[in-house]
Amino acid sequence: MISYIKGELAAVGEEQVVVEVQGIGYGIFMPGQAMTMLPPIGSEVKIHTYLNVREDAMQLFGFLTKDDLKVFRLLIGVNGIGPKGGLNILSKMTPDDLRFAVLAGDVKAISAAPGIGKKTAEKLIIELKDKLNIDDVLTKEEEVMSVPSEGADMQSEAVQALVALGYGSAESLKAVKKVPMTETMTVEELLKQSLKFMVF
Repeated sequence: MISYIKGELAAVGEEQVVVEVQGIGYGIFMPGQAMTMLPPIGSEVKIHTYLNVREDAMQLFGFLTKDDLKVFRLLIGVNGIGPKGGLNILSKMTPDDLRFAVLAGDVKAISAAPGIGKKTAEKLIIELKDKLNIDDVLTKEEEVMSVPSEGADMQSEAVQALVALGYGSAESLKAVKKVPMTETMTVEELLKQSLKFMVF
């Protein structure tokens, strides 16, 4: 099992990058979105990897964060979605976008990925509804600074309420996170204030 590869970024292609480690070039398939965030060729990179072993090939799939890799593993655990399908989904949407789409039952957003039909998207939503949690986004240390767990719960409720009202999931999260949290704030107050930040 190769958990990650750390070395020099030697080349970037359409679907694959090459990372050189001690004279060996590792070809790694990556989501399109992740590839746009890579540093210049010649820079050192650390890519979290999943090794897919088939009868006719061994393929490495790579991601910039452990969270991306975790979501990829959940995706390929869904019947009918292989590694390439999982990569296609994560090329179209970030793991956070996927969490929101699953939460909102947004079949259209998921089936926009190449090779993912409506039925597969519906199956994905059913199977991952309990495994992909919006709280994972709200409680990330880099995004939420010292927000008590009660506050994170309220933020989660507010985001879900906005999504239920028909707003986009990513926009809903951004709006909720712009509201300064107070100890006496209620979900209703948080929701009202969040609406002020929604883009119409």
